Amino acid sequence: MTEAVTRIKSAIVQLPTRHKAAIAALTALMAVIGLLPSPASLAQSQTESIPSAQRLPLTIAPMAVSAAPQAPIQWRDFTVKNGDSMALLFNRAGLSAKTLHQITQLPQASKQLTRIKPGQTISIAFEGEQLAQLRYQLAANSTLLVTASDQGFTEQLEQLEVEQREQYAAAEIKSNFWNAAVEAGLTPNTIMQLAGLFGWDIDFALDIRQGDSFSVLWENNYIDGQYVNEGKILVAEFVNQGETFRAIRHSDGNYYSDNGSAMKKAFLRAPVQFNYVSSNFNPRRLHPVTGRVRAHNGTDYVAPRGTPIMAAGDGVVTHSTYNNLNGNYVFIKHSNTYVTKYLHLSKRLVKKGQRVKQGQSIGKLGSTGRVTGAHLHYEFLVNGVHRNPRTVKLPQSKSLSGKEKQTFLANASNLLEQLNHRQSFLLASRGNQQL
Repeated sequence: MTEAVTRIKSAIVQLPTRHKAAIAALTALMAVIGLLPSPASLAQSQTESIPSAQRLPLTIAPMAVSAAPQAPIQWRDFTVKNGDSMALLFNRAGLSAKTLHQITQLPQASKQLTRIKPGQTISIAFEGEQLAQLRYQLAANSTLLVTASDQGFTEQLEQLEVEQREQYAAAEIKSNFWNAAVEAGLTPNTIMQLAGLFGWDIDFALDIRQGDSFSVLWENNYIDGQYVNEGKILVAEFVNQGETFRAIRHSDGNYYSDNGSAMKKAFLRAPVQFNYVSSNFNPRRLHPVTGRVRAHNGTDYVAPRGTPIMAAGDGVVTHSTYNNLNGNYVFIKHSNTYVTKYLHLSKRLVKKGQRVKQGQSIGKLGSTGRVTGAHLHYEFLVNGVHRNPRTVKLPQSKSLSGKEKQTFLANASNLLEQLNHRQSFLLASRGNQQL
């Protein structure tokens, strides 16, 4: 031990002067530190100097640890294309089939995401490359929201309250029904609703005349004070060639006349949306090709080639074929009493033996067979005899009865009173403007 100390001293003596000074300073500092009381004895003495009633627990705040920065959420919109499925859309979005499978295990998502249609938009929020949230608007007031969580995915339906405001319009027809309705402020959808209500009583392609008039009360839908779309017609009146027809919406969603009779009949008056018609029912008519007098036992509807042709009523297709005279044609048997025929189609959309519903598209208007131009030739037979489909008496659907009829009549009276009141107010305001 002594020899080791002697060697250290000898080594120190041989060091440069500045190194010797540093060693001396360090030695002095260590000596001072050695004279100070230890932290434990200091704490003990401080504790003993504080009365027990004033002693407080010592808490040490943990050091804040900064969390790893999260990837920012980025929303992207994906438009559904023709032929798209959610699998194709997810593939386009760079999302895995596993993610889609997990989402489609949710009740609403499995039902709604299989019904996507071209033109719709699905919004997806990405966190990095992973799906954080998916939004799919089901209706103006309803949105499906799928959210990722540590446990997988959750879903919810966001419902917004819809406010319904009544809207009124009326007009007299000067040129045609469509123009009059547009000038009165009706949207195309409401115009078609109105024509549909009276389509069992009026052939809008043939029967409309100058001087006919209509009035209608319907609902417009608003969300947060903003117009969204038009709703259902509440009550409407149509005066056609001096005859008045009225339609009132019932609580069952169907429409009835002011006496409770169903507006819906077994047959539509016309199998094509209203448009210009070249010829009416005429049993003595010169055939446009042969020039001979030939019974024209039906009605010709001229419309753009490819216009959808509707089944006038429920029934079974008995013929769906082609020949040189009729071109492509379809015959429908509706019962043992009624048969309808549709000739000169450019395309047939039904097959023999197929059951069809009223309003279902059965073909497209064309010019096949012996014709001079594109049109639909429509025939209506009752017990094998040709009848004018515009004037023949048609069987009705079930009408209201009993207490339900009484409830309807009370509501109908109120709606018709509103309609008449608005009509009187409109006429008075127009009269004042002319003064």
